[in-house]
Amino acid sequence: MLKAIFTGFFLMLEISGATAQSNSASPSLNYPQTRKTDQTDDYHGTKVADPYRWLEDDRSAETGAWVKAQNAVTFGYLEQIPYRKQLQNRLEQIINYPRYSAPGRKGEWFYFYKNDGLQNQAVLYRQKGLDATPEVVIDPNKLSTDGTTRLTSFDLSKNGRYAAYALSKAGSDWQEIFVMDMQTLQSLPDKLEWVKFTGAAWQGDGFFYSRYDHPADGQELSSKNEFMKVYFHRQGTPQAQDQLIYEDKTHPLRYFFAQTTEDERFLILNISEGTDGSEIWYKDAQAKDQTFKRLVEGFKYNYSVVDNAGDQLLVYHNNGAPNYKVSKVDPKTGQFRDFVGEKPEKLDQANTAGGKLFVNYLKDVTSRIYVYDLAGKLENEVQLPGLGTVSGFGGQKEDTFVFYTFTSFTFPPTIYRYEIATKKTTLFRQPEVDFKPADYETKQVFFTSKDGTRVPMFLTYRKGMKLDGTNPTILYGYGGFNISLPPSFSAMLLPFLEQGGIYAQVNLRGGSEYGETWHEQGMKLKKQNVFDDCIAAAEYLIAQKYTSPQKLALRGGSNGGLLVGAVINQRPDLFRVAIPQVGVMDMLRFHKFTVGWGWVSDYGSSDNADEFKAIYQYSPLHNIKEGIPYPATMIMTADHDDRVVPAHSFKYAATLQEKYKGPNPVLIRIETNSGHGASNTKKNIESTADLYAFTLWNMGIKSLKEPSVKSK
Repeated sequence: MLKAIFTGFFLMLEISGATAQSNSASPSLNYPQTRKTDQTDDYHGTKVADPYRWLEDDRSAETGAWVKAQNAVTFGYLEQIPYRKQLQNRLEQIINYPRYSAPGRKGEWFYFYKNDGLQNQAVLYRQKGLDATPEVVIDPNKLSTDGTTRLTSFDLSKNGRYAAYALSKAGSDWQEIFVMDMQTLQSLPDKLEWVKFTGAAWQGDGFFYSRYDHPADGQELSSKNEFMKVYFHRQGTPQAQDQLIYEDKTHPLRYFFAQTTEDERFLILNISEGTDGSEIWYKDAQAKDQTFKRLVEGFKYNYSVVDNAGDQLLVYHNNGAPNYKVSKVDPKTGQFRDFVGEKPEKLDQANTAGGKLFVNYLKDVTSRIYVYDLAGKLENEVQLPGLGTVSGFGGQKEDTFVFYTFTSFTFPPTIYRYEIATKKTTLFRQPEVDFKPADYETKQVFFTSKDGTRVPMFLTYRKGMKLDGTNPTILYGYGGFNISLPPSFSAMLLPFLEQGGIYAQVNLRGGSEYGETWHEQGMKLKKQNVFDDCIAAAEYLIAQKYTSPQKLALRGGSNGGLLVGAVINQRPDLFRVAIPQVGVMDMLRFHKFTVGWGWVSDYGSSDNADEFKAIYQYSPLHNIKEGIPYPATMIMTADHDDRVVPAHSFKYAATLQEKYKGPNPVLIRIETNSGHGASNTKKNIESTADLYAFTLWNMGIKSLKEPSVKSK
């Protein structure tokens, strides 16, 4: 979001010549006064006030002082919760175990990430063979004093001689790309700046990448990102000499993402106007004509190239297949031929390795893996450890085995090795987490939403729990952008479960759990379906006596923060606590900052009269009203979030503090040197401890139970 400048500290901010609001929402809290202006906008004949517009200026001293004053109130409140430090200590204890990624092979080397436990960033290692001693390739923990520099990508050249790696600072989406000599593990002079939402697609002695022009000084974290371009960087040359490969001067609001097939024959250019719908162009290195040619026209459907099979391209798409399929496409003729046809379940992922195609289907949000040969013949289903979520099954054509990771809510991410020829799976690496999985259970339930739609939800809790309506419960949802919420393990959930808590993860419409139809039912003019689904989930939990309104919290981040804000405006009576994190709260102006324009494909835009009417009816900021019994609310954001700029949360907090007159706290916690997610392990632990402390305290829980842990 907008970068806050912390200059000056005032608990009560008085600006000469301006009107100030008076907050008396809680007798125990004295909120900072927030200056109001007479800013009003006209949307298709509707006048909309925006009195806190000045908070969009993250560079101003006034905004910096406001941020510091709000944090003083918030942390003063949190420090009074007696078990806040106890939760933080338990989180540190539970997450302090080695965490590995599945290895990836390049030549004789296997590359993988490992976090020893409390390291702020995972370290990239490699080893010659699976039994050799690993050596450090990149340790991001040594790149900044506070551990907030992240390694965001690492792309090896085809022969493994060089690697392009990207670093992000303080949680920003902006990256810098560097090049490493993999023989010496020394970084070379190459440095590429103003890079965002891209990888490095190698071809020969260089790679393709996407970048923007230098933003205006002081507006790096807030200004609208326009006119993305694709360049080719030749290893060993300065960025100023990079070759411009593609630009579109007539469409400033498009993304361009370059990829190359494994054999580097095809250069694929993926074009999108937002988060939904794409167009694909390509170049064939073996063709005489080296201009880009269009493979599929956009932007009605989603397409992505998995790889090539000789002269043909394998394309994963939803054209005529809402649940997705894979087609083999002849780029010369544009003819599509079904390779893996559509099924009743959503085809969620497709990868190639060892001359096979591995496809991952979602059946009621859990993974099923099938193997096809490159003629399109089904060979077998991979037997998984249980019902959960799978990632991996990617590799190179000559691989004889691949790795995959399996996880579920009470099943920590465990790495398996799959032998392609024998179809055998063996355990490769299993984590040791300080909890007893047998003490907990997960079950999937289904409930009926307002319009009769059947919606799934996962519930995780301690075995033997009584359904008497007294259990602290966190309801978590997202519901947008074609993103699913499958089962997955997080050690950070355990301290809440140990206190008798229930974690409810609901699969709202707008996601991809049941294909494009499910997604479309939660888009644009149908966005209210998402909120109705969430309300129905809360009503189900209460009716079935899992919890009660006095013990129920609603939590969501980003698009899920929008969900929280909209739902507590509509049904505040269902919740005791609300935690909107890095939320999209101003639905009338989201498209004016950084890459917010890319979300118009899912939300619609206030520039469109019909879409404005729909958006204005649920926009969290614009539907806060006096007299509503809002739950205890802690808004969470960060000063370096340049995806959902913090002005959304700033204006939302100021408005809620102004209009809510009840006894419940309305706080905003603003993290520093962090972005759309926690920028390091330490900040993640601290913010999660505060989230749980605020939630449990406002549910009336005065002390914590001792956790049941594994014997050492």
